[in-house]
Amino acid sequence: MSDKTMSAQEAVGRLESGMTLGIGGWGSRRKPMALVRAVLRSEITDLTVVSYGGPDVGLLAAAGRIRKLVTAFVTLDSIPLEPHYRAARESGAFELMEVDEAMFMWGLHAAANRLPFLPVRAGLGSDVMRVNPGLRTVASPYADEFSGVREEFVAMPALRLDAALVHMNRADRLGNGQYLGPDPYFDDLFCEAADAAYVSCERIVDTAELTKEAAPQTLLLKRSSVTGVVEAPNGAHFTSCAPDHGRDEAFQKLYATTPYAEFAERFLGGDEHAYQSAVQAWQKEQHQ
Repeated sequence: MSDKTMSAQEAVGRLESGMTLGIGGWGSRRKPMALVRAVLRSEITDLTVVSYGGPDVGLLAAAGRIRKLVTAFVTLDSIPLEPHYRAARESGAFELMEVDEAMFMWGLHAAANRLPFLPVRAGLGSDVMRVNPGLRTVASPYADEFSGVREEFVAMPALRLDAALVHMNRADRLGNGQYLGPDPYFDDLFCEAADAAYVSCERIVDTAELTKEAAPQTLLLKRSSVTGVVEAPNGAHFTSCAPDHGRDEAFQKLYATTPYAEFAERFLGGDEHAYQSAVQAWQKEQHQ
């Protein structure tokens, strides 16, 4: 067992243009934003992004880093449709594969189990099949015991990832990751579906501390599926990371209503410390 701690820059330094990159979290909840900001500060581009999308997708789309997006939705939760994603999509900036939420989940399950596809009922009889002409159906090899009918399913292809980025509440140096909020958001599947997984967290703690005040079931990520661990306090900002912090609704509104170039100039230059300092300066302005 080895110490897997590294900086956000070191983690992103292992990524390459053209990769398929999975990003955990859900909408505007527990997104690995510090790692996404590190990607934006790099030269990495031409990405296939796989995400239950939020501002991670919006930022990468606005910056022109996405070649193809695989998603079930892109939302800021309190703002139903992510505006920077919408603008990029309307301009035809990238290819889109939009599927049902359950289809997306089974695609991750297939990849995590190194299967080429998994059968799923979701998507049948819907426009998902029309807008994704590459999807195929498969008949069950087993006939129904009573009707004799062999049911037809969508054959959801595996969403294999070159790398995954996720954010946890706590992690140890070995790569065990813990969530303390209400939902795991499939972050374990993202890590297991990837060849390499980089986990940012609010705080790195000793292994024994992970279960000192929380149930063992909160240990979502196994060290065997994690490549690197990045300590990033407030690293999900401006998305929520319950119970450590809620969504910064005021800052999210600023993000949603500010042209990307202007937002990037003020908040995305420099390193993560510069970002947090710029956010604090903006928050102070709002209270004057």
